[in-house]
Amino acid sequence: MKISGFSFVRNGIKLYYPVVESIKSILPIVDEFIIAVGMGDEDDTTRDKIIEIGDPKINIIDTIWEEKYFKKGLINAMQTNIAKQECSGDWLFYLQADEVVHEKYLPIIKSRCLELIDNQTVEGLIFKYRHFWGDYNHYQSGHGWYPHEIRIIRNRPDIYSWQSAQSFRRFDYFDNPRQESGHHKLKVATVDAEIYHYGWVRPPQLMQNKRRALDTVHWGLSRARHYYEKAPKEFDYGPLNLLAEFRGTHPAVMQQKINQIDWQEKLQYTGKPNPYRQPHKHERLKYRILSKIEKYSYGGKQIGGFKNYILLRGV
Repeated sequence: MKISGFSFVRNGIKLYYPVVESIKSILPIVDEFIIAVGMGDEDDTTRDKIIEIGDPKINIIDTIWEEKYFKKGLINAMQTNIAKQECSGDWLFYLQADEVVHEKYLPIIKSRCLELIDNQTVEGLIFKYRHFWGDYNHYQSGHGWYPHEIRIIRNRPDIYSWQSAQSFRRFDYFDNPRQESGHHKLKVATVDAEIYHYGWVRPPQLMQNKRRALDTVHWGLSRARHYYEKAPKEFDYGPLNLLAEFRGTHPAVMQQKINQIDWQEKLQYTGKPNPYRQPHKHERLKYRILSKIEKYSYGGKQIGGFKNYILLRGV
């Protein structure tokens, strides 16, 4: 059995992505790691930092992001597919540049892949998610945050990155991944492991810069530029006491980054949200009520939550 890791990134270091930590976190169980690195700004050092990891398993594919694909996150899926197509493993382990795996899960993941290698009904594996917010001690556990997602897939040409690269689907007409009529959800099994998502943990100014970069590839360059010319320069995380408190351990590869946190004085730990900005989803009464109902009456299952997969029972 061979496992390939793959990902994509652009301006990762400049925007405070833990991309180096992400790659390092699964290197022990993959036979290769393919990453599409988009040509970024002159002051970004992402490519150099990935090279400095110094592992021969890593293969960098240099790419150029074309503005005409800055719509609904299509460029993200395209970059993911570029990396996927170069993978040679039986299983393909996808991590986005802000996702990290705790070392305690590596034996579990590898064992699960070996267990299911011959069960061709299983097209992918879903992981649980922990979405950190503001700092490394708080995370989102309420309604609207995806609790599971596909991160390991079969190495098949009919499986492609879907929409903004959050997940995967199978296409009947895989030579045209934008054709909606050919989409099918993957049949998946679970793996008892978590993805630690650090996409919302950055200094407030860099968090705003990251949001601008993400909105640019969804809205287009012109609309994003116009919006952020008038937007605050720093992101407001809001009162962190509205979130769950994390009491576990982080992946060992994240420790240096955690030690470097220096924006605590810009965070709000108690009090009410700023009334002069749009409230975050978890601050709205509707979602707070839904979150409590899900927690206490539905065993944590989301009401009406979208699932981009078909879960196989008893596998």
